[in-house]
Amino acid sequence: MKTDVPPRTETVGDTIARCLADSGVTTAFGVISIHNMPILDAIARQGRIRFVPARGEAGAMNMADAYARVSEGLGVVLTSTGTGAANAAGAQVEALTAGSPVLHITTQVDREFMDRDRAAIHDVPRQPDMLKAISKSCFRVWEPRSAAQTLQAAIEAALQAPSGPVSLEIPVDVQRERHLAAETAACRSVVKTPADGAEMDALAERVRLSRRPMLWLGGGARGASKQAEELVARGFCAVTSTNGRAIVSEGNPATLGAFNMTPDAQAIYDNCDLLVVVGSRLRGNETRNNKLHLPQPLVQIDCDPTQGGRNYPVDQFICADASLALADLLKLLPDQLDVDTDFRHEIAIARAQSEGRLRTTLGPYQVIAESLMERVAPGKHPFVRDVTIANSTFGNRYVHIAEPRHGVHALGGGIGQGIAMAIGAGLVAGEAKTIALVGDGGAQLGIAELATAVEERANTVLVLMNDQAYGVIRNIQDAQYEGRHHYSSLKTPDFELLSKAVGLQHRKVSDVARFSEVLDDLISLEGPSLLEVDMLSIGPYAEPFGGPPAGAAGHSR
Repeated sequence: MKTDVPPRTETVGDTIARCLADSGVTTAFGVISIHNMPILDAIARQGRIRFVPARGEAGAMNMADAYARVSEGLGVVLTSTGTGAANAAGAQVEALTAGSPVLHITTQVDREFMDRDRAAIHDVPRQPDMLKAISKSCFRVWEPRSAAQTLQAAIEAALQAPSGPVSLEIPVDVQRERHLAAETAACRSVVKTPADGAEMDALAERVRLSRRPMLWLGGGARGASKQAEELVARGFCAVTSTNGRAIVSEGNPATLGAFNMTPDAQAIYDNCDLLVVVGSRLRGNETRNNKLHLPQPLVQIDCDPTQGGRNYPVDQFICADASLALADLLKLLPDQLDVDTDFRHEIAIARAQSEGRLRTTLGPYQVIAESLMERVAPGKHPFVRDVTIANSTFGNRYVHIAEPRHGVHALGGGIGQGIAMAIGAGLVAGEAKTIALVGDGGAQLGIAELATAVEERANTVLVLMNDQAYGVIRNIQDAQYEGRHHYSSLKTPDFELLSKAVGLQHRKVSDVARFSEVLDDLISLEGPSLLEVDMLSIGPYAEPFGGPPAGAAGHSR
């Protein structure tokens, strides 16, 4: 006898958890709250996604950001409404700066109070305005029946080039409501913008007429390594932004790497007769606030049409995906370009001179730079860097990385994001141990996340450079403020005791000769660890790093 089977229902919380897993999400980060509990309860019951409970929403966002960069997939973070969502704002600005595909699922108060300034707990009447300011796109689920479709739209928006963080608000009463459980529709494939044929023909003609062509590769070209490497093999030379590092191998003698604004680099630009900028915004802190003299003609390739000529006038703008445009260019060019063979030699000399000039400034810290180079450059370890003197001197440019996804840096210039980023990078399955370079000032902003690292057994070594100060600020005060050290000295915790309190493996190095040995020891151990470098015992750099010249773009703190 046939019986009617009642339609299956589920809560919206269950729908969100199920659709995330069906979309390939395996790891998410966040902080539990009364306003996101329906979703997190569903994630726990379903058991298909690992949820990493951070100690703060800012840390959770940084973790999701780094996870997205290293995994080359979607980062997911869940926060509460109001203060919880706002706590993640600074870290979300970093994800926006880096173009990281992060889905920020946040919440809202019940719909009857939403947007009405009724003083419901956690209510922020203009929360969407805040989220729109720090997001690529912002969505809201109004009704249970649209939850799955809106979630999929948000995921697609985060992944679609130019990628970036996307916010999705889901009111708590919507999360609790039951509705008919529908099959999950597959997310649509990311659509890549093809290049215009006539534009590519014009660019190919420019290249054929050029004797000293160069590529400037930014973060938007991370997916075009194969094509960029082939162009260099045919006769191009290259330079990168910090977010474009290793798109062309940093060991290739035809690239300046990220030594993009040294005097030696400027001499190269002055003798270059074509610059093709691919996926880069030519940011101020890599062009001396756009005062760096760049070659002409200058051609820009970017999938975002609003970026055309924004920071430098361009002779040609091509709105297209980097990999598609460079692939089309290769089809139009001969196997070997008729270029000036001396140019590649000049690039190699300029790179060596830039590196050599940097080494002379490091003093005893050259040992640390070389030790990190020996371990990171072969390609095993993701390399995370917070904003600190060590990174600003040797981390950002000198220590080679093997592929773009292994370079994770606080591009927006804000300190205190390194520990959380190291955790996110250290939780990507299949990766070797993440090595992170952080400072004691920045560490104190993210210190609570050390407990998260231990609890989640993050696969990372934190190399903490401890000078008990905001070192770069102190150096600027020496250089520009007659040595008045206002507010730059820090009461620094005993990191050994702190590590012991949370169960974190800790070693301290007061002699740089021991650095490599201790680093290798910690790399071999399971779980997270902290290698504290006692800079007061080791001594100063040979040349103090005082940040950029007064009035130029710099780092916060």
